[in-house]
Amino acid sequence: MERFSGRNVLITGGGSGIGQATVHRILAEGGKVVAVDVNEDGLKKTLDRATAEGTADRLTIRVLDISDEAAVVAGVAEAIAGLGGGLDALVNAAGILRSSHTHETSLEFWNKLLAVNLTGTFLMTREALPALLAGGKGVVVNFSSTSASFAHPYMAAYAATKGGIQSFTHAIASEYSKQGLRAVCVAPGSIDSGMTHDPGLPADADFSLLAKLSPALGQGFAGPETVAGVIAMLASDDGAFVTGTELRIDGGTHM
Repeated sequence: MERFSGRNVLITGGGSGIGQATVHRILAEGGKVVAVDVNEDGLKKTLDRATAEGTADRLTIRVLDISDEAAVVAGVAEAIAGLGGGLDALVNAAGILRSSHTHETSLEFWNKLLAVNLTGTFLMTREALPALLAGGKGVVVNFSSTSASFAHPYMAAYAATKGGIQSFTHAIASEYSKQGLRAVCVAPGSIDSGMTHDPGLPADADFSLLAKLSPALGQGFAGPETVAGVIAMLASDDGAFVTGTELRIDGGTHM
């Protein structure tokens, strides 16, 4: 299956977790990818795997802090230029997860999550939109979370950023629909990725409040490739009639 043959995709968070899995899924389906991340070591691992799988000739890696406006403006322009000036899809997978009691949450903590998760998604999308619109059928895949719609204790700041991303996605889907752009959200939950290994829960966290985070399907958390497969569908022509919505991927955790 080569749904992305001849297509250019820009993926944030490409150095780990779901972002990294998505890079390899798109490459496996014939796409040309620019993967960006703040983690240079992670990006090198992404490139090493692509080399081993024979897809490195279609992969470019770039270190980029998506919360830095000047860096995003320059980085997206360079990425698109490196792809030959065209862009078919943007996958905003980069994000951070931190936890705390809300009454102990500092403004610095709150603003950091906003800067990376919500503002970073906005900046990347803003800079990529002209190229996405130029092709007539560009796609933006943003990352919400089950926390945006369901109560995840100690994650109020994180949940607020993901709810914002969800609303942002609906807005741009409507605004640019007549220009052929599709914008969709994935809302992962119960996925085994770097950020879920240590969400930084308070030492006195009441784990009975987290009992519902166990998936109904399978044997525990799913791997990041589970989400990558869904992203590949949404960003390809198979998702051509999907826009302005979000898709929960959590193994039935929140049925």
